Amino acid sequence: MAAIASDTLVRDKLYIGGEWVDPAGDGSIDVVNPATEEVIGRVPEGTSDDADRAVRAARKACDSWSRVSPHERAGLCGAIGAKLAERGDELAVLISSELGMPLTLSRMIQAGLPSVTFASQSELAEEIAWEEEVGNSLIVREPAGVVAAITPWNYPLHQIANKVAPALTAGCTVALKPSEVVPLNAFVLAEICAEVGLPAGVFNLVTGTGPVVGEALVSHPETDMVSFTGSTRAGRRVSELAAQDVKPVSLELGGKSPNVILDDADLEQAVTDGVAKCFLNSGQTCSALTRMLVPRDRLEAVESIAAVVAESFTPGDPFTEGTMLGPLVSETQRERVRGYIERGEAEGARLVTGGAEAPEGLERGYFVRPTVFTDVTSEMTIAREEIFGPVLAIMPYEDEEDAIRIANDSDYGLAGGVWSADEEHAKAVARHIRTGQVEINGGAFNPLAPFGGFKRSGHGRELGRFGLEEFLVAKSLQL
Repeated sequence: MAAIASDTLVRDKLYIGGEWVDPAGDGSIDVVNPATEEVIGRVPEGTSDDADRAVRAARKACDSWSRVSPHERAGLCGAIGAKLAERGDELAVLISSELGMPLTLSRMIQAGLPSVTFASQSELAEEIAWEEEVGNSLIVREPAGVVAAITPWNYPLHQIANKVAPALTAGCTVALKPSEVVPLNAFVLAEICAEVGLPAGVFNLVTGTGPVVGEALVSHPETDMVSFTGSTRAGRRVSELAAQDVKPVSLELGGKSPNVILDDADLEQAVTDGVAKCFLNSGQTCSALTRMLVPRDRLEAVESIAAVVAESFTPGDPFTEGTMLGPLVSETQRERVRGYIERGEAEGARLVTGGAEAPEGLERGYFVRPTVFTDVTSEMTIAREEIFGPVLAIMPYEDEEDAIRIANDSDYGLAGGVWSADEEHAKAVARHIRTGQVEINGGAFNPLAPFGGFKRSGHGRELGRFGLEEFLVAKSLQL
């Protein structure tokens, strides 16, 4: 397995007010390599006092930063993007070590997308009407203020970039709490912010747990806005705390996304793509297409294709060439996913391939077999709850109307897919699916298109112009 020098993995300071400072407490959090179960790093276990310092530093910097021109702010984001690209190989290795995603995918996704997001800000800033006249009013768009950004572990730096880059371009200052499970990559971003000359206090980093640092950031009286990505349960808690001060909150939460394969679709292509979309990042993707809806009379053919494709996702060392499925991020996550697989069998879903047992030869590491269930109904737990593992539920439908009904029979509404030989027909069906984004015939992820959900998948949008607008407030000057 590729190694990283140990001295790059031990982080004992926080980045607050443009300086690397000692944390208020002496607690630390171990970072574990999920493929080996070995401790590979350590970060400070921040306290509410650390969160207070970060928010106050952001408040102190907010007024001057908001007066910097949007062009200049976006230019600094572009410089950050260029530095992220320069350190792309390093970041890919680091995140694969923390998270377990296969290295080739980490280079493209975990390291590549954040640099694209920062680099895109100059172009996006040009799309914003920073001032416009409406009748006798001059409408100006101003930054929301101090932003508490709280991010998850599954796409760690990508999710940080989705919040920090547009917030900075908008003229906001940021106090960031990254996931304590996969936190090391955030320190690289802090180093780069210092290197490109981002003014002190504009970006602040505090590591720690959600109940301590996260809640302190959200509840702080000097925080103006909260941007959170994570579980629906945690999103509720964030909303409750922010509501005490009537703070705006942007939430990107869970998903249980339907992939509707219509009766005229190319099954081989649709099922192959659908399994891959379900298993990306070992299934630890909020927008994963975890429910595959297929015509009942084609169920057997779908099962056969899905079994072959799923079994090609051989779990293994993320640093071994050809590995398509890394471990889950933690022992807790592995046991959770195994529990769902056992629940699926107990509730009557038919196992096509996989199962709850450890993959052969991988007793060490948090690995789970790529698993496919069929004859899944909407009442089953594996069809209703977000599993966050490589588990696909194949659900038969009777006709197109039934397919749309099943697709929308969910508490979530983050993503989805529709497959048809007729693209216009697929788009017509997609318009009836209540999710924030729908792939048509496997359409590729677009980092400039709005990303976010309906229902319990949250509210607000990230990425592109829409993500930038989340951090802006419209003010009317009546002339």
